[in-house]
Amino acid sequence: MQFDDDAGLDTSEVQDLRGSGGGGGIGGRVAIGGGGIGVVGLIIYFLISQFGGASLGTNSASSGLGLDNVGSGQQLESTTLSQKCHTGADANRDHDCAIVAIINSVQDYWSQEFARSGQTYRKAPTRFFTGGVRTGCGSATSDTGPFYCPADSDVYIDLSFFDELKTRFGAQGGLFTEAYVLAHEYGHHVQNLTGTSKRGTGTGPTSGSVRLELQADCYAGVWANHASTTPTESGKPLVQNITQDDIASALDTASRIGDDYIQTKLGSGQADPSSFTHGTSAQREKWFTTGFTSGQPARCNTFSTNNLG
Repeated sequence: MQFDDDAGLDTSEVQDLRGSGGGGGIGGRVAIGGGGIGVVGLIIYFLISQFGGASLGTNSASSGLGLDNVGSGQQLESTTLSQKCHTGADANRDHDCAIVAIINSVQDYWSQEFARSGQTYRKAPTRFFTGGVRTGCGSATSDTGPFYCPADSDVYIDLSFFDELKTRFGAQGGLFTEAYVLAHEYGHHVQNLTGTSKRGTGTGPTSGSVRLELQADCYAGVWANHASTTPTESGKPLVQNITQDDIASALDTASRIGDDYIQTKLGSGQADPSSFTHGTSAQREKWFTTGFTSGQPARCNTFSTNNLG
């Protein structure tokens, strides 16, 4: 995945809370919404629920994870991102700037897609944090994984999560894996804006929760289809190319964050379909692929099909 050296970056879409005193501890509450607990926060749920700890209702407005002493994130006085991230050339050599570029590209696509439908897309910032953060949905630690909070319409991520994805879960990693995760979370923002989020309830293989997550995967694929042709406000596409290796890395990640894979590999060793909230590995791969090959958000209506894959 490469960025156009001359395309401009908009760092206003990212708020850097790292180093702002938001540590974490044990015993409290977290409230995560917008499709449960993020693209792979479900992993933590199974580890906690099967090896001891509080239960977590992924669709509850307030769910206990056993977190406390999570500091309130405040935006850094430093303007590091705005000082170092100006163009695609910066994104090609600096990881933080690459994340800014991905977020810019995803939001530029949805802004233009909403406009084509006569609607207005409201941009949402991504907040980088370390350790813990307080959000409009409650307090969370890094163990929650990347997540979207509908109460404040923000995406939250501790960037060290991507290392965990490789070391703990064996994913291939790479920049496009990170793009897939972020585009999935912005898929939840789209669902929040369109009113679909409220349909993401229940558990089980055909539940609203599973359909919501698979739709977010599909939306991530739709963005990937258009990424290299979506211009930024400067008129140039930020993403120069997405390769087959990039797509393979996204599908590899999807295969490792399905309910069945997590339960059998990291949980009890057996899959319990009645508890599914995110979909199987095969379903997650299928719906990302559906979005990528079609490039059409309308093809992502997981709520209107009996065949989730």
